[in-house]
Amino acid sequence: MDVNGTVAEGFEPVGAAFVRNFETLGDRGAAVAVYRDGRRVVDLWAGVKDVDGTADSAPWERGTAQIVRSATKGVAAAALLLLHQRGRLDLDAPVAEYWPEFKAAGKERVLVRHVLSHRAGLPVLDRPLTPEEALDPLLGAEAVARQALAWEPGTDHGYHALTYGWLVGELVRRVTGRGIGDWIAEEIAGPVGADLWVGLPAQETDRVGRVGRVETPGNSEGLRSRPKRSVTEAYDDPASLTRRAFAAITPFPDQNDPAYRAAALPATNGIATADGLARFYASLIGEPYGGPRLFTPGTLAAARAEESAGPDRVLVVNTRFGLGHMLHGPASPFLGTGSFGHPGRGGSLGFADPESGIAFGYVTNGFRKTVTADPRAQALVRALRTALSS
Repeated sequence: MDVNGTVAEGFEPVGAAFVRNFETLGDRGAAVAVYRDGRRVVDLWAGVKDVDGTADSAPWERGTAQIVRSATKGVAAAALLLLHQRGRLDLDAPVAEYWPEFKAAGKERVLVRHVLSHRAGLPVLDRPLTPEEALDPLLGAEAVARQALAWEPGTDHGYHALTYGWLVGELVRRVTGRGIGDWIAEEIAGPVGADLWVGLPAQETDRVGRVGRVETPGNSEGLRSRPKRSVTEAYDDPASLTRRAFAAITPFPDQNDPAYRAAALPATNGIATADGLARFYASLIGEPYGGPRLFTPGTLAAARAEESAGPDRVLVVNTRFGLGHMLHGPASPFLGTGSFGHPGRGGSLGFADPESGIAFGYVTNGFRKTVTADPRAQALVRALRTALSS
């Protein structure tokens, strides 16, 4: 296995773990990047660009990007937090204050804060969208606005796997007049210099590899079951909130379809390089290579303050959320108690740890059955923890 890139002195355990991911955990093509105090200390890539490629296929290059699935949610959350930081959005205001049509079906009490912390009570759609309908953000927003609540907002939490994107995206559009993909490009990715997109521009298509499912070695599934109801049972039950939340688009779109990649679905279809994901998180806690710091200390504190914790009504495990970001915990371990970020179902991961000054990004073209704690990403996090403690 030819591994390309650089590892700063002291971070060699991360490089060794990255190699093992290919040797023992079945990675086909992947990259990892780590920043510390705004400087890149790990920048590695290896394998093939396309998950179904052979040894003589196009290699993964430094600028190769991939769909990062729900790791997109961390970027989308930053859009709302930045609008709040700029005085344009009140986190404790009703969503309907910005989006009047949202009041339908008794949703007057849903707050912006509830949307970010997965407490809005809207994880499902009674009528799922087709893949074609899902590409139109206005149709998704209209469907969410019509939808009745699954629980009283603010009283409980459950992962809004797909509806989160339409909720956040429409709030950005109502407040700014711009689509969330354009807003992220102009206000986050562009200023920071991060290679990440929610809605892939046509000129970047050649950089993106094909993704697909790969088998999980052993029995590592990346989610711990609650004692009285297994994750498998929840996914198998057509009436469960779990099954219905992930089926809000049915069938799920082909993630290699250019039309899907060009659409802006801020819950699921962000595309990034590992460096782009890590650089984004570095910009939330510092100034990567002298670039802008996006979050003020107050916004940073709000982003990682616990809003939801305990049994998740959708994921059926104990989860912790701040304002749009997952927080360190058993279901999604990061570096430590102060870390915040977001995994992508099946592999990718991005997070920041302000206490250590670390920002981390991992992307892969091979998706496993994991949801919040992929073994490959976790192996890299453990190695990073070892490097920092040496």
